[in-house]
Amino acid sequence: MRIAAAVVALVACGGSKSPPPAPAPPPPKPPPRIQVEEPEPDDGVTVRLAHGHMEPEVVQAGIAPHAEELTGCFATRVGKRRWLGGHVTLHWDIRADGEVTKVVLSESDLGSWPVEKCLLEVARSATFGKPVGGNADFVVPLDFKPLGPSMPWDEDRGIKAVGKQLSTLAKCTKKRPADEVVITMYVGPHGQAQSVGFSAAKAVIDDVWGDCAEKLALAWKLPDPRGTVAKLAIRYRP
Repeated sequence: MRIAAAVVALVACGGSKSPPPAPAPPPPKPPPRIQVEEPEPDDGVTVRLAHGHMEPEVVQAGIAPHAEELTGCFATRVGKRRWLGGHVTLHWDIRADGEVTKVVLSESDLGSWPVEKCLLEVARSATFGKPVGGNADFVVPLDFKPLGPSMPWDEDRGIKAVGKQLSTLAKCTKKRPADEVVITMYVGPHGQAQSVGFSAAKAVIDDVWGDCAEKLALAWKLPDPRGTVAKLAIRYRP
């Protein structure tokens, strides 16, 4: 706050008088009090508010018994594919009584449906305590580090590489996702698809649809990345 002081000069006939001392300025107002919220602990769990919320320790208690299973989904399936790896986000919807109503693979650039399907299976088996205040949702991020390199292709190049072959996924009609799916895949020697995976920000990817889509996508013929393994991601709306 800025305070302006006015200086008044008094002039009288035949002389001048010293101005009276200026009144003392009012004391400055104290700054407004700002409430500071404690940050959430950096524990790898992101709790998002719906109607209610999940306490992080409740989420951890539900995930902890399945930690080895989640790790095993990758460790037992990576094999010799050293280039396989990526980031995965699992999203749970929880009803007020603690029942899990939906599990979504909301993000994944892993590019391996067998691993992603296993993660979903484990995630669906987890149980949690009741949320506070009503229905809630939360996400848990997982990262699987590749042991070897791959060459990324941007989305435009990926779309061009796949071309009209994308339309073959229309054959997978049973339990198809109700929203856009991101397809991540690896391309090896002679343009042969090596691995493919799926994620959807909002929609459930059912095992039946995923199995069908994986089989068809692995049959696609793609440009030869010449001496390396390429990784691409494209969007598909069933």
